[in-house]
Amino acid sequence: MSRRRPGRPSLFWESVAVVIIKPLSTLLVRHDWRRTDRVPRTGGVIIVTNHLSLTDPVLLGHFLWAAGRWPVVLAKSGLFKVPVLGRVLVALRAIPVYRGRSDANNSLADAEERLAEGGCILFYPEGTITRDPGLWPMAGKTGAARLALATGVPVVPIAHWGAQELLPYGERKPRLFPRKTFTVIAGEPVDLSGFADRPAEATAEIMRALTLLLAELRGVKAPDI
Repeated sequence: MSRRRPGRPSLFWESVAVVIIKPLSTLLVRHDWRRTDRVPRTGGVIIVTNHLSLTDPVLLGHFLWAAGRWPVVLAKSGLFKVPVLGRVLVALRAIPVYRGRSDANNSLADAEERLAEGGCILFYPEGTITRDPGLWPMAGKTGAARLALATGVPVVPIAHWGAQELLPYGERKPRLFPRKTFTVIAGEPVDLSGFADRPAEATAEIMRALTLLLAELRGVKAPDI
């Protein structure tokens, strides 16, 4: 890692990713980006967001890059074994996630190192695309909260809407026409100061903030939380 690029891949690999993702994102959807000023420009930060479609990591990656941050993503460990793709993921500083194994906590240790470097970690607390009938966030896993309580870095919720119209859950082909709008809003950091050593309660607070932010974005009342 270059000291001149804390928490980011090399300039070469970041440029390669941007050349691919930026035009793709711009081609697929219209962008309605709100409150990018709430994304800290420097220092370690945890971004927590809702998950609606297989396309939203790419679209959110573009949003965060435009806000001045490189999103460090957590990906299934099996993807790192795929020829070429695995090398690219490593070069882009992605973190492998191991499930059901004794080294499953290694991903959080790697994430903590990235945060110490000043990185921006993108978390999907639900761990999967939502199955909620109303497309609201489901219960979250404690990884993001545990990491935040251990490091003290801010947790910034980001809600988005529209990716599910481009590629609904369970479908393989995107619905390109009519062109969809991808709307994103960044929220204020979640106050976790009262949840020391209580990651489950901290997780509930994170999901509450994310749900309220999504309700604001959608212009509807949030479900009881």
